[in-house]
Amino acid sequence: MLALILFGMFFLLLLLNVPIALSLGISSVCALLYDALPLAIIPNNLYSATSKFVLLAIPFFILAGNIMEKAGISKQLIDFCRTLVGHRRSGMAEVCVIVSCFFAAISGSGPATVAALGLIIIPAMVNAGYDKSTSTALMSTTGAIGLIIPPSIAFVIYGSITGQSVGALFASGILPGILLGVVLLFTMQFVSRKRELKVMPKATWAERKTAFVKAFGGLLMPVIILGGIYGGIFTPTEAAAVAAVYGLALGLITRNLKLKDIMPVLRDSVSQTAVVMFIVATSSLFAWALTVTGVAQEASALLLSMSGDNPIIFLLIINVILLIAGCFIDANSAQYIIIPILFPVSQVLGIDPIHLGCVIVMNLSIGLVTPPVGINLYVGCGISGTSLKEISRAVVPFVITSILTLLLITYIPILSTWLPSILV
Repeated sequence: MLALILFGMFFLLLLLNVPIALSLGISSVCALLYDALPLAIIPNNLYSATSKFVLLAIPFFILAGNIMEKAGISKQLIDFCRTLVGHRRSGMAEVCVIVSCFFAAISGSGPATVAALGLIIIPAMVNAGYDKSTSTALMSTTGAIGLIIPPSIAFVIYGSITGQSVGALFASGILPGILLGVVLLFTMQFVSRKRELKVMPKATWAERKTAFVKAFGGLLMPVIILGGIYGGIFTPTEAAAVAAVYGLALGLITRNLKLKDIMPVLRDSVSQTAVVMFIVATSSLFAWALTVTGVAQEASALLLSMSGDNPIIFLLIINVILLIAGCFIDANSAQYIIIPILFPVSQVLGIDPIHLGCVIVMNLSIGLVTPPVGINLYVGCGISGTSLKEISRAVVPFVITSILTLLLITYIPILSTWLPSILV
């Protein structure tokens, strides 16, 4: 009955178009009231959920991404990649994938990657002969790589829930993120194989050198973040603060960021952080309600019996669950709801928690481009002016190949565990 109240109320509120954070909070309170638990513990629970040191990385990474976007780093990265591969037949598609991977290593957010790059890349792809809806679908899907390649807010949240090393989780996303980018590029080439595409003139080495010098500051950001973490210089949380300060200094030195721009950037960062942390707080309350009412334990036992103590079947089940959940719930909320159920079972079955984290985050990255709540799709539609119906059709090939890539990561654990074993 408790499970019915908790999940039934949650999905009912979602159907009534109540914001996800409020839906999580209200359904949790209803379950606690039914179980006659004191509501006085709710404030302490909300505070403890958001007062973890590792979560300090979230506002700093958001701030760093906003600063780099305002400082024009995205345009400089795009220009540099154009000089490298713009002369190829699929040049603009390659630029889209490569720059998305680079910017993912700065922003840590899928929607932020689409917003920062889409304004430039989508029109450029259309001018090169690509279909507008397909171009938007590729930009939205490659933007989801921002959830996988470090620094990733999703990995920070997974680490805070499970107690795993955020540095190891960051490392686990590097190879899968690059692999997904390559797969999406080949998918785009297949989808557009019959199109007449414009080819840009091949850039000279002097032009490449000039573009590289302009983009050098942005290219150095991932090196500073990841090099500092794996070199033992600072923690992931400290790396986020360093990234924000570095981005601010770079923007001011290059004069792409004016003093008058700082306050709007700070305001936007605070607003975005508030949204994320509100979701974290109410999601944590929901997860706590799952545990204290015994629903999580019952669901874990059911999941263990369904898998028959077989890790292969269990991983298949969680992929199905997470892909469905990603269609309706944002990545942060989904982790707090599902991990308390999945994680204990994975430990019983001997699944590497770092590998599990990578699988979960990859699932949720696909959720960013699956309707009806695919956030990246809405951002892409807003930029290109395409309808959700058009982009939903165009994104299907990319979703299919993303799921095939997910299966590779799921059943070949070394793809996500090899780098953590070396770097951490």
